[in-house]
Amino acid sequence: MKKLILSAAILLGGFTAFAQTAEQTSVPSKTVTTTQTVEEKYKEIKIEDVPSSVILAEKTAQPGAVIEKAYINEKKEYKLDIKVDNQKATVYTDAAGNLKNK
Repeated sequence: MKKLILSAAILLGGFTAFAQTAEQTSVPSKTVTTTQTVEEKYKEIKIEDVPSSVILAEKTAQPGAVIEKAYINEKKEYKLDIKVDNQKATVYTDAAGNLKNK
């Protein structure tokens, strides 16, 4: 009889410990990060309308490059589609011809 009471006490004590552990456990909160990219709008312009400082800077940075298309945005920044040998690239500059990283 003592073994039965002792077994019941241990069993009930085990349930109590389990219940306490469950109450103390909390669900970790989830963080959601949203990234929104704003694409700058460029308008295509004639290559003749590109300032000579921009063309000169491009020719200095990439000798042998041919400007295929030119674009401008509201901030007077230029996007140039160039071709060097058989490779094509896009270069960004400001009005003074300083190259920009984008």
